Amino acid sequence: MKKKKWLTILVATTTVVGLTLGGLFGFQHAKKVHAAANKSKNTLVVATPGDMYASSFHDKKGHLTGYEVEIARAVAKGLGMKIQFKELNVAGELTAVSSGKADIAAGNFNLSSVYRKRYLFSTPYKYSFGGLLVRAKDQSGIHSWKDLKGKKSAGEAGTSNQRFAQYMGAKLVNYDSANGLMNDVANGKVDFIPNDYYGLSTGYKRSKIKGLTMAKGLYYRTNLMGKGIGFLINKNEPGLQKKINKELAKLQKNGTLSKIMIKYYGHDLTKKPSGMNVKYFKVPNSIKGE
Repeated sequence: MKKKKWLTILVATTTVVGLTLGGLFGFQHAKKVHAAANKSKNTLVVATPGDMYASSFHDKKGHLTGYEVEIARAVAKGLGMKIQFKELNVAGELTAVSSGKADIAAGNFNLSSVYRKRYLFSTPYKYSFGGLLVRAKDQSGIHSWKDLKGKKSAGEAGTSNQRFAQYMGAKLVNYDSANGLMNDVANGKVDFIPNDYYGLSTGYKRSKIKGLTMAKGLYYRTNLMGKGIGFLINKNEPGLQKKINKELAKLQKNGTLSKIMIKYYGHDLTKKPSGMNVKYFKVPNSIKGE
């Protein structure tokens, strides 16, 4: 009985030790695999719209280009990484980054409170303000801020600009992407597009769609726009955030960012704009732009 009892204890003890060591080695192996995966990651995956001038769009030859596409490529090059773009709408970009299917989103995003809980921010590389694209013949009947009430605002759901439009009393007409917005303003299906002033003012001229203009004297910023425009970064990648910001600092110092902005906008938007009568609005967080 004693011999059998000691044998049972020995087997049990050996089993426990084996499980403990197995678990420890398994844990260490998992850590090594995870570290190796991170170390071997050499591609920066970028979620971007592909249909938004001048952030991310296709040129006449069908090549993806734009100011943020160029900045992302320059950052990846500085990091010694390859780059892969995933063309998605706003909702798709946000989901791709939060789920880890993309490392960053480059879609002319305002670095604001709207995104802070779910994403890390790069340092801002562009400064702008909002403007309204309207019909040229009558400014879509919009000559003051009060005139926005009841007008149809075109944009993508949940964006800071559609939230602003809703706050001003406009009726929201939400699109899955930026395609078709300008045409629908021109043909009267909607009344205006609230968005980045420089993006709209250069974009509609490039589109050659007739009958459009920027509403004169109606420029805005809101609390939802944050301190500038930059990349949204996966929340679990603080190391990548630091590396990206370091590269952006280099690109700012050597003048690359300024050259890219002037190429697409004709202005150096790496500096805060001045001389425009921009009105500030505080939009409640309860406004969702949907």
